[in-house]
Amino acid sequence: MTDTTPLTGDSWRRTALYAVLVLLVVFYLMPLWTGLMASIKADVLATAPFLPPAPGGFTTIHWTRAANALAGGLMNSLILAIPATILSALLGSMAAYGLTTLDWRYQVPVLMLFIAGIFIPYQAVLIPLSKFWASIVPISDLVGIVGLQGWVGDLIGLIITHVAYGIPICTLLFRTYYKDFNDEMVEAARIDGATTHRIYRRIILPLSVPMFAVTLIYQFTQIWNDLLFALVLVGPGAGAPVTVPLSQLGASLSEVGFGIRMAGAFVAALPTIIVYVLFGEQFAKGVAT
Repeated sequence: MTDTTPLTGDSWRRTALYAVLVLLVVFYLMPLWTGLMASIKADVLATAPFLPPAPGGFTTIHWTRAANALAGGLMNSLILAIPATILSALLGSMAAYGLTTLDWRYQVPVLMLFIAGIFIPYQAVLIPLSKFWASIVPISDLVGIVGLQGWVGDLIGLIITHVAYGIPICTLLFRTYYKDFNDEMVEAARIDGATTHRIYRRIILPLSVPMFAVTLIYQFTQIWNDLLFALVLVGPGAGAPVTVPLSQLGASLSEVGFGIRMAGAFVAALPTIIVYVLFGEQFAKGVAT
């Protein structure tokens, strides 16, 4: 027997909520789905962009070509992003510890300088930075003394630049996290004779794991996806991070390679997805605090 009970007000609201949620899921996933379909079609323009490939039209050639073209850039990005992310998070944690837990003069002006550093746009420092690494500290020439190639020096300069740019935001995030710490715990350690360094290493650092997950994911994503600094300070060549060859992938005078571009975008984004999966639980805890 068919149930003909009319929908109540709560049922209508619940149905409308589910409908809105489904529409949002479709809205956010449709670009990814369309890109994925374009990357596995032999002829991207043969069917509508969001439709699966026609029978006989499936191919993995775009993924193979993209992986081969971006292999060197992926390795350079790993060399760039891993140390830059760890250093900026660690130095930001130390700075926040000194600005929050310790008591010394001029804390507020120093904190204001850190906060001001967050709002400096990349474009405002491009010319000074390029002149600094080219003339004042020509690190690409200095590494030649020890037998390394110039692009290694360019990559080191890019790492230092991203560390310097990432410290302010990491400091602010860690300071917000440390302000909720129990002062009695740190004070008890001081009474027991623990030094400032020992308190940070034995108490503050182990309790900072959730916020480290937040800053590591944030910084890794920012550094990995950066194109502006990479293009100006390193440029195309042996030391170029993955975003530089990705911007040139599939471009030619005769056609636009939509398939290889979409495949390249997925290949380049894969490491950031892996980082989110590895630190997702700690990231949720850090955001919730």
